[in-house]
Amino acid sequence: MQTDPPRQPTDRSARTAVLLLNLGTPAAPTPSAVRRYLAEFLSDRRVIDYPRWLWLPLLYGVILAVRPRRSAQAYRKVWTEQGSPLLVLSRALTARLAQRCANGGVRVELAMTYGEPAIGAGIERLLADGVQRLLLLPLYPQYSATSTAAALDRVFAALREQRRLPELRTLNSYHDAPEYISALCSSVQEHWREHGRGERLLLSFHGIPERYVRNGDPYLAQCLATAQALRAQLGLDENVLLVSFQSRVGRERWLGPYTDEVLEQLGRQGVRRVQALCPGFAVDCLETLEEIALRGREQFIAAGGETLEYIAALNDSEAHVQLLQGLIKAQTDGWTSA
Repeated sequence: MQTDPPRQPTDRSARTAVLLLNLGTPAAPTPSAVRRYLAEFLSDRRVIDYPRWLWLPLLYGVILAVRPRRSAQAYRKVWTEQGSPLLVLSRALTARLAQRCANGGVRVELAMTYGEPAIGAGIERLLADGVQRLLLLPLYPQYSATSTAAALDRVFAALREQRRLPELRTLNSYHDAPEYISALCSSVQEHWREHGRGERLLLSFHGIPERYVRNGDPYLAQCLATAQALRAQLGLDENVLLVSFQSRVGRERWLGPYTDEVLEQLGRQGVRRVQALCPGFAVDCLETLEEIALRGREQFIAAGGETLEYIAALNDSEAHVQLLQGLIKAQTDGWTSA
């Protein structure tokens, strides 16, 4: 069972705050908890934009009757004594960042788009403590309406319930920020120093339907820009540093190539050793630890490969803390003293 960590001491002198936003997680690796989480997540029009008359009967009549049990089994494979990896690691990152930003008069809090800690409660707590300026920082380096905009929607909905609104700023993406690219590059190079280089470096991003990109979502372009920047810094070409997209569901065409199919192709082609990095995930979670590090490895080996090494997300590393601290400083300089 997850337990809430001790709250940061309330600093009523901190008039500027940052709300870190991440996706969310079930409260427990059980079918009932996963069902509650998926019902909230998959009901969001930003995530699934089908007409409600078509989607909701399918969601409640079929998907939520089948998928929670299967997903709960996957969650159990990566669950820790402290709870969900995504929540545990997000809290660790928030704590380190809060400590760094406190000297600059900036308070840092964490909220989840779905589940706990809830955005609405976080907004109420910050405003009750006298926060007057609020920076919203979704922990998604690449912008997508399905993630970044969905989180911001929840914030704006919570603010509709408030009489007094704070000044607001949003940071929509940091996919090509030099500090972000350098942090990713350093994590890969550190892995190479400890384990040597693989034959391929696979960047696996979360997928979205192709239709969303055709309708104006910049996600694909930003993922490719991140990949190109990493190629340049690491000195790898397109035949060695590959890009793929994971976590597709349903029959609609999603962004490709699909990660599971790429891993199978590499195994059949005689590639023995692949290293995988998931640059779109700020902290490790079900999609990185179970889908890539466990299931992806099994798929690659079954297809003829020998080793798949997963390179951890930035998590609460020093490079990640410095990256986010720099982004916050750039957004709040001249704001904190106003």
